[in-house]
Amino acid sequence: MAFWGTGKISKVTPILNPNQKQFLEDEQRYREKLDVLGKKDGSLSEMYVRKEQITDDPKLLDKHDSFYHTTKSLLVLFQIMGVMPIHRNPPIDNMPRTGYSWTSKQFFWALFIYSMETVIVVMVLKARVNQFVTNSDKRFDEAIYNVIFISLLFTHFLLPVASWRHGSQVAIFKNMWTNYQLKFLKVTGTAIVFPNLYPLTWGLCIFSWTLSIGVNLSQYYLQPDFELWYTVAYYPIIAMLNGFCSLWYINCNAFGTASKALAGFLQETLQREKPAQKLTEYRHLWMDLSHMMQQLGRAYSNMYGIYCLVIFFTTIIATYGSLSEIIDHGATYKEVGLFVIVFYCMGLLYIICNEAHHASLRVGLDFQTKLLNVNLTAVDGATQKEVEMFLVAISKNPPIMNLDGYANINRELITSNVSFMATYLVVLLQFKITEQRGLKVQQG
Repeated sequence: MAFWGTGKISKVTPILNPNQKQFLEDEQRYREKLDVLGKKDGSLSEMYVRKEQITDDPKLLDKHDSFYHTTKSLLVLFQIMGVMPIHRNPPIDNMPRTGYSWTSKQFFWALFIYSMETVIVVMVLKARVNQFVTNSDKRFDEAIYNVIFISLLFTHFLLPVASWRHGSQVAIFKNMWTNYQLKFLKVTGTAIVFPNLYPLTWGLCIFSWTLSIGVNLSQYYLQPDFELWYTVAYYPIIAMLNGFCSLWYINCNAFGTASKALAGFLQETLQREKPAQKLTEYRHLWMDLSHMMQQLGRAYSNMYGIYCLVIFFTTIIATYGSLSEIIDHGATYKEVGLFVIVFYCMGLLYIICNEAHHASLRVGLDFQTKLLNVNLTAVDGATQKEVEMFLVAISKNPPIMNLDGYANINRELITSNVSFMATYLVVLLQFKITEQRGLKVQQG
């Protein structure tokens, strides 16, 4: 009995599986976080709770809106062409710097330009349809040629749905850039500098119309049924496609510049002692940058979605038409014109996908690499937690270009498009072979 009354029972340590251990560790970190937030000293709580957004002075926003001033030429070009009638609001408190309204003078100008262009497009469309109907040559190949140029004309009629309908989202995207630059200046003490962006934007504006004129004139000289006055309808359409490609390139370039600047400050901060407080501010800046990339795809989702479909469809038809004609009659100027269309469309697709790929790498992978290289054993506990939260933020908010859920814009889109094009080309060539067999049977 004495043995049972005086003996000591040793504490048994429970054996936990990896999932249970992870749960307990997460629970412990969560309780520590609640303890920190429950303290009266609010300085530490700022590590976890984001500061409330304060409306900035509109004149101060204008002063430091370098992105708007350097890319204003493309915005004005879109306004003149009637593609995107957004406008700059007057410097009034509590009013966004960029706005969109269905009753603004920019919208009525866009409506006027669109109406004038519609008259010309309808005339050209009617002429091409009549030319196809009255043509004695009813071959499948001839139908393909007409489909290429008629489909490009239909792009004009999709402009109100694809572009104007999302004008408010575009204005939100522009305002995000405006607010981000001032916030970046307040946090880092240095403004974002976009080197060579001003001349680049002007050059792309001029190049968009120059390339449009060159492509259309090449079709006039290379396609026997392409009359000169047809080019009047195609000039603004091709220039619009070039302009949207330029817009995408400029924004991706700006994302890379902002990311590089933020990464430089992050690297300097990590070398200091107890940088947790500053890392929190940089994490918020990174989140804003990632959200801007997502907003770009959301704002232009319809436009770039139709953009990719037009490129995909036109490339397939033009490739088939050129190969089919070469097989039947050998290489002529007509096939050269079709190859010009193919290289033009694939060039646009490559630029969009490649720039989106590089922007995602600069904003996402580069930051992950810098944070993963941090020696967590050599920093304080607050910094360790902030680095972990930064990595979680990157994984939960990946900086991807997504067209509002329709597609991700990256290099994979190029390879998938090429594979689909190859499949459809095989189907079209089967139609070609079947048609040739039918002609041989009739002749026999």
